Amino acid sequence: MSQDTSEVVIDRGKSSWSDLWRKEDYWAIWIGVILLAWVSVLIYNGRADIDKKYNEYAAVMKAESSKPFKTVEYLEAQAHQKGLQAAKVLPSVKDFVAKLKTPAKWKSNPIKSLVRSEADVAPANEKLKPAIDKAKKDEADALAAAKTAQEAAAAAAFNDKTLNAAAEKAIGAWQNAKKATAKASKGIVKPFNLIPNLAILGLILGVLTTIGAIFMGFNPAKFFLGFVGVYILCLVANILGKQADMSLYGLNAEIWSIVIGMLIANTIGTPKWLKEGVQVEYYIKTGLVLLGAEVLFHKLMAIGIPGIFVAWVVTPIVLISTYIFGQKVLKMPSRTLNIVISADMSVCGTSAAIATAAACRAKKEELTVSVGLSLCFTAIMMVVMPAVIKAVGMPEILGGAWIGGTIDATGAVAAAGAFIGPKAMQVAATVKMIQNVLIGVTAFCVAMYWSTKIDVQNGERVGAMEIWHRFPKFVIGFLAVSIIFSLVASSLGPDYGKICIDKGVLSASKALRGWFFALAFVSIGLGTNFRELAKYFKGGKPIILYVCGQSLNLALTLLMAWIMFYKVFPEITAKI
Repeated sequence: MSQDTSEVVIDRGKSSWSDLWRKEDYWAIWIGVILLAWVSVLIYNGRADIDKKYNEYAAVMKAESSKPFKTVEYLEAQAHQKGLQAAKVLPSVKDFVAKLKTPAKWKSNPIKSLVRSEADVAPANEKLKPAIDKAKKDEADALAAAKTAQEAAAAAAFNDKTLNAAAEKAIGAWQNAKKATAKASKGIVKPFNLIPNLAILGLILGVLTTIGAIFMGFNPAKFFLGFVGVYILCLVANILGKQADMSLYGLNAEIWSIVIGMLIANTIGTPKWLKEGVQVEYYIKTGLVLLGAEVLFHKLMAIGIPGIFVAWVVTPIVLISTYIFGQKVLKMPSRTLNIVISADMSVCGTSAAIATAAACRAKKEELTVSVGLSLCFTAIMMVVMPAVIKAVGMPEILGGAWIGGTIDATGAVAAAGAFIGPKAMQVAATVKMIQNVLIGVTAFCVAMYWSTKIDVQNGERVGAMEIWHRFPKFVIGFLAVSIIFSLVASSLGPDYGKICIDKGVLSASKALRGWFFALAFVSIGLGTNFRELAKYFKGGKPIILYVCGQSLNLALTLLMAWIMFYKVFPEITAKI
């Protein structure tokens, strides 16, 4: 019997149960889940204390709610209830989150980002003391006046409208005085020493990643030593990124992480003892699993359909258009570099680049080019866009939506939105969160397209399992974590969900994600050779692709945001 060789099924690897403890993607999931589970257990163990305090404040508010205005007691109970945050009121959670803090901002002495004594902070605090003392006295006087007015209204059994109005006015004055005190006290700095906590954090992350490395076949001693080296460089980058002037202009820790790594790699060369710990995808995939905890369904719907249109309609249009432009107009020789840059620029920066690079099996250097472009343009856009929005008098919500749909990094989006105002920051962060959902969708679509179209040669047929082999498995962890914490937050209700998830789990997950991303960026720099990258920048095509794609992204996002928020759904915009 003759064999038909016209179609051959391509099989580039078989999955097995051993992948669950031998593959990098799965270890990214395990480490992310372990860290999130640990924080969740700490919160669960302290839930009784939160319940007790919450119910006490709720009882006071219920008892006072029958009165014709919000009394002093009602407002104090309400403030205490809002202050119930797992990361602040539960000692174990508070201690864990404290260990995740990055170095503080500094002006002239980098040591002050790690350690500040009482003598260091005293001069600045002393300057603020007169204003704070005055604000506190005004608040105390306003509280006394509010109580006197409230007692007068109570003596009349709250039946005298004049007395009720006077009490309400006095209580409002007290609330304003209270806000003034908080504002005056904002600049107060407490002494701190971050060195012990940073050492403990390095040990925790080092042990967890080394356990995974052992199962993946690394030498544990060499890996741990290399991790320590990468972590120390990560600390240096964080310190430099917190310098006040450089931070103002977007030269953040992420950029410094890559710069420091590149300087080492292209001058003295990456030391041999360090190389085992240079694991870009291991770190960033773990960070992306942690990112899943931040993508909560109820937050996605906070701004409703307008945000979904901005994030889910514009993004695929820009991605596909940029890829076609790169192939048809720029004639980019590398399809993988083309799609990775397109996904990085249109979806959500580094996160999408990693997922897409894994799906199409892009080269390490191509991922480095994409991430480098993303970080450079993100630093520029997070400074320029708020300035432009303010200069043209763009509405705050429109500006926030524009920022959220175009600036790549989640942290940069929040920072840029904050420059404009609280509503802009809320809308920007929510639009970016909605956009982050597309990480998994993009990875799947790219894996499918590459398997069935790009890599098919000479009549060969790709097996159905090839798409599964290519699909980055860490995305499953990202989606699973998102679904689990969304369901938990919904089951707890808006109040407890905010206390335990938003102000508990997410306080830890955001900080941990930041550290893993920083480790990845240092590793990218350490693994980058300028001579190897030079060929990818030949003719400037990657830069042209990014600039043209981002220009299209800026125009379409602004147009869609204006149509959705101000023409189609103005009633939703009015409620934000």
